[in-house]
Amino acid sequence: MTVDPEVLFVANQPRLFRYFLRAVGQIETARDLTQDVFLRVSRTTVPQAPDGEVRAWLFRIARNLALDHHRRHQRQPLPVALAMDAGRPPSQEVDAAVNAALASLPDLDRDVFLMREMAGLGYDEIARACDLTPDAVRSRIHRARLHLRSQLAAPIATRRTIPMRHSGREP
Repeated sequence: MTVDPEVLFVANQPRLFRYFLRAVGQIETARDLTQDVFLRVSRTTVPQAPDGEVRAWLFRIARNLALDHHRRHQRQPLPVALAMDAGRPPSQEVDAAVNAALASLPDLDRDVFLMREMAGLGYDEIARACDLTPDAVRSRIHRARLHLRSQLAAPIATRRTIPMRHSGREP
């Protein structure tokens, strides 16, 4: 029984895109990297395995592409304004703070966290994708959550003290 790449695409494209969107922080780059996963899949034989193992295989490819992307851009960092800007909508400020907090995580912790929270993978799938044990995955996710909580406490608290803007529309 062969696995149809089109079926793989339909079933996994949204998860991969969400993973890449948070991993790289740019919509177009996330789209490109998602396409790159399926381009690589089209050039190889999809393993004959249960769905969870195939999904783990896809995310191993995705993780490698994300790591390559980060390595390329560490050499040529893009300027990113992370400071809170009163001219930006609150959602963009929080989004920038989340992206900065995610970027401050070690690569493996960030990838494990994103695979769980953005792509919805199970601990066993993440373990296979990252060559870890499920217990190591749980530990890394816990550590990432604690780090993100501490990094985001101040920006979120600051946003809560700023009064909401009136949109000018009548209720």
